[in-house]
Amino acid sequence: MNKEAAEQRRRSGVRIRNKKASFEYFFVEEYTAGIVLTGTEIKSIRAGKASLADSYCYIANGEIWVKGMNISPYFYGSYANHEAKRERKLLLNKREIRRLEEACKAPGYTIVPTLVFLDKNGRAKMDIALARGKKLYDKRQSLKEKEDKRELDRVRKHY
Repeated sequence: MNKEAAEQRRRSGVRIRNKKASFEYFFVEEYTAGIVLTGTEIKSIRAGKASLADSYCYIANGEIWVKGMNISPYFYGSYANHEAKRERKLLLNKREIRRLEEACKAPGYTIVPTLVFLDKNGRAKMDIALARGKKLYDKRQSLKEKEDKRELDRVRKHY
């Protein structure tokens, strides 16, 4: 990821993260994909009413889809409001989709969404990662590192 892209994610008013993903998986490769949205979904995302908890991506017929992503119905929406947990198509190059498909055939690998943000043009984008599952001892190590970092920050703040 280049500096400009990182700055764009940081400045975005909307940052919907999948916090559980970094605890459950090691990220091997990361990609940025567009999301195909309908109706009032973009308004709900701009309001921050979306969740990536328990969502995952899969590839079918040369297309990549995200399943389990929850975008709450827009409060001011009418009869044309969207369905909250429908499957949504992601936009990637064919070459990237083929590379992900080949990598997912190996045991232990999956594709997980990590972040939803708005780009400078106001379009919703999603960061996805090719991920390998962590073992229990890896998770313990992550918790220990997190606890040590909190303790160090607390000590620095005190002095």
